[in-house]
Amino acid sequence: MPRWRWTLGVVSSLLALGAPCASGADAPISPDRPSVTNNTETVRPGVAQLETGVEYAKSSIGGGESDRRFAAQLALRTGLTGALEARLGGEPVVRLRGERDDTGPGDFSVGLKYRLLDAEEHTSWPSLGLQPSVKLPVAGAPIGTGRPDFELRALASFDLPAGFGLDVNVALAAVGQSRPNGYLLQALTSASLNLKILEATSAFVEVAFASRDERDARDAVALRAGIVYLLGRDVALDAAAGASLAGQGPDYTVIAGVSVRLGHR
Repeated sequence: MPRWRWTLGVVSSLLALGAPCASGADAPISPDRPSVTNNTETVRPGVAQLETGVEYAKSSIGGGESDRRFAAQLALRTGLTGALEARLGGEPVVRLRGERDDTGPGDFSVGLKYRLLDAEEHTSWPSLGLQPSVKLPVAGAPIGTGRPDFELRALASFDLPAGFGLDVNVALAAVGQSRPNGYLLQALTSASLNLKILEATSAFVEVAFASRDERDARDAVALRAGIVYLLGRDVALDAAAGASLAGQGPDYTVIAGVSVRLGHR
């Protein structure tokens, strides 16, 4: 079966799971984008949440031509239980320009988010979660590696005084390699400090570390900042910009998107 048909089948199945049914959620939408760090909140049963956007990144390669990457982003989240959601995410279209030119679909991933522990009021304990995922090798080189990856991410969300919040992620990933064949263990950590600045607007600043994802690559540290604006209880707009602080990574990245929640809450 062609890969795109398999992916379409997964999307259809998740949408069916998210068909409207009774649910008691009444909190505003809480998208995982545009930061790299995810919070512990899950989508409730009977609700599907569609998070879309675009990303543009520019990278300088020595003294040669700069690489430019444009990608359309898509994530679909649907609640299975009160503390468990199913996730499908990826890049339906990627356009590369620079040393190597190509246009085509990017990789997709499927996974779960499970909220292990809810934070109790008036305590310093965070809410905790786990997020396992598998990357589906839809894209070949130069857009993708053509190999599956596996990741297990631990999530922690802290409620801080004065409207601040802190999300922290720690992950281990097995990244597929081709020369030689096998897998490379990659460590990823990130922390996002959030602040609600208006009734419908919040801002964040984030630092992320990733160890090398190829045997001849280097570790990377990146900085990202952005805002999320609630257009309504079920719609959120977002924008962010980021830059590489050390190691391999884009000189800068610009992101914008919209998230919509569907179904009864």
